[in-house]
Amino acid sequence: MAEVFGGKNCTIVPDTVQPDAGVAGPGVLLSFIITNFLSLALSATIILLNLRSSTSALIPRKLLLSFSDQQILTGIGIQCVALAKMHHMVPYHFFIVWLLSLLSTATNLATLLALVNDFRRDWVLRWLRQVLMIGNLGLQCLSGVFVLQSVMRDLEPRLPIACVWDVGSRGGPRGNAAISIAGTIAVIVGNVVVFVLSTWYLHTRKNPRWMKSVQVVGLVMLVAMGIGATVRVVRESSAFGKPPEGVRLVGDGEREWSYGQLLPLLLLVLPLVSALEIVRGEVAVPRKQGEDDEEVMPLVEQLKR
Repeated sequence: MAEVFGGKNCTIVPDTVQPDAGVAGPGVLLSFIITNFLSLALSATIILLNLRSSTSALIPRKLLLSFSDQQILTGIGIQCVALAKMHHMVPYHFFIVWLLSLLSTATNLATLLALVNDFRRDWVLRWLRQVLMIGNLGLQCLSGVFVLQSVMRDLEPRLPIACVWDVGSRGGPRGNAAISIAGTIAVIVGNVVVFVLSTWYLHTRKNPRWMKSVQVVGLVMLVAMGIGATVRVVRESSAFGKPPEGVRLVGDGEREWSYGQLLPLLLLVLPLVSALEIVRGEVAVPRKQGEDDEEVMPLVEQLKR
């Protein structure tokens, strides 16, 4: 195991840890938190509207789908980067990545609950969503195992996360680590169970009345998971809270607002632009050559007819 995970780097504990704004910077964290908040709010709006009456809710559906696609792709991407850098990334940064992946999962599953009928109508969208869910779940479970092992073995906070398989325990978990261990296991098991249920929910052809109750209960659970992950991110990150004392971050690199922190927030505007284009009819299918352009109307008005 030492050769695979680079055991030579696990013998010397660094005095300090370099900041990683690409993982724990304020812009990166806020982009995940804001997207999760907006997605859960849109999902709740769509589900509640469907409970009262049947409505298309075109604009909220478009916004929700855009936010969900953006969130799951960035969630998978940041987990891949964390696993690729596990020989250098300390447990503090790795844990933040895992929390952000929980926000991504909450957004994705909430979108599935709200837009399940949309995905059922198109087998391409249905299986594309399934593949992304499998990829995100697999990476999240793998990252969760690393987080769980680091807590159980009380890994030195300034050693790379990969060393969790190469160094011995420092005497077992301390303090309130038992709560962290139980919570981590519960989250991993819960995500697997929710994935199985969501897979059945996505591919089932029947739509019984009790399905709406499942939507409401599932949404409440996802909101709770999103709130819990957000609170932990805010408390643990140096950008908004206070990291563990043993990490010893150098400087304020994770609190500075650079271009790399503003870009993720600026990308949140793209779904709003797409929604505006739908309202104004800019994405309507062009008419054939020779037809009268004066009769072109916004796409929303066309859908009402």
